[in-house]
Amino acid sequence: MKQSTTTDAFLVNAYMNGNESALSELITRHKQRIYSFIYSKVFDRDVAEDIFQDTFIKVIKTLKKGAYNEEGKFLPWVMRIAHNLIIDHFRKNNRMPKFENNTDFNIFSVLSDNALNIEKQIIKGQVEDDVRRLIEELPEDQKEVLMMRMYKDMSFKEISEQTGVSINTALGRMRYALINLRKVIDKHNIILTN
Repeated sequence: MKQSTTTDAFLVNAYMNGNESALSELITRHKQRIYSFIYSKVFDRDVAEDIFQDTFIKVIKTLKKGAYNEEGKFLPWVMRIAHNLIIDHFRKNNRMPKFENNTDFNIFSVLSDNALNIEKQIIKGQVEDDVRRLIEELPEDQKEVLMMRMYKDMSFKEISEQTGVSINTALGRMRYALINLRKVIDKHNIILTN
């Protein structure tokens, strides 16, 4: 495949002056590298394709407004746009990707605001406290089995051995503990969410 000797800067300038095919050549020239970068972060072809499209929509809007001024650095500029859209995608889905610190991007640009995480931790702590208070209201035998199962991560066989009851009795106590918890939650209209 013959590589064009026309520079990115020339093609950007041509596009900004009305030559639509110049953008097509820029996209063709850099599509593989940009798409591969996006895919390497999201690992989903549909999401990568959407982010790739959104990247070039932003590129087009910026060029049409005449707001592009990255003299000779078209590819790094487009990669930064793609990078920011990837971060937006992960923020919308509440999970942040693992980015390596390389020459194109600085790892500090992807660190998230911890204020929301702190708020979530406080809410989670309150929910856990509420659940513990509810558990305290259970009959002793049900509370014992539930605590062993949920907080000590013991199997029903281990619970059976430690409490001296059959596995079926331990299972029954766990079942009644959960039923009773649901009744108390419903009765008091308690909302347990984090």
